[in-house]
Amino acid sequence: MTDVTNRTDDSSTTRFWLTVTLVIILIQVLSQYIMGRLWICECGYVKLFEAGVNTPGNSQHLFDWYTPSHIIHGFLFYGLGWLLMRKKPITAKLALAALIEAVWEILENSPIVIDRYRTATMAVGYTGDSILNSGMDMVAMIAGFFFAARAPIWLTVAIAIAFEVLTAVIIRDNLTLNVVMLVWPIEAVKTWQAAL
Repeated sequence: MTDVTNRTDDSSTTRFWLTVTLVIILIQVLSQYIMGRLWICECGYVKLFEAGVNTPGNSQHLFDWYTPSHIIHGFLFYGLGWLLMRKKPITAKLALAALIEAVWEILENSPIVIDRYRTATMAVGYTGDSILNSGMDMVAMIAGFFFAARAPIWLTVAIAIAFEVLTAVIIRDNLTLNVVMLVWPIEAVKTWQAAL
């Protein structure tokens, strides 16, 4: 009898946290719609991958060179959930990760952060994400989250470093540089990035 009750409790707890996660994602999408974000690229079509960084299609399609950064978000948010919520189920940790990612996606697409990107980073023509791209950023974060939950720590760290090095080499930007340039812009880095 206890086993059945525990299974029922586990199942209802899982459903609860998954519902919370879904509501968070819906709030992210609705908030961006209210903010006037476009559903898809104003070009009128959807690409699987946008290879250009300083192009009108950047942050407008399904995936781009910033997708690895969102996968790393998932790695980091899983680690944070593990530290803060050790006794909670993985779905509760997922809800925390989704909340942090959704808050970032909403802030990232606010006029103040878009203007900051334009003035402090190499993203001179950045106009913000399409709702589709922002949603796919959430999907990438969730994929990273579940990867980190299953993979050995050394492998997760190695992949994060590989992503950071790869994007630094290819587009002269990555999660680390993005945060640094947003918070404390360094003119030498901005000049190096602009030389791409």
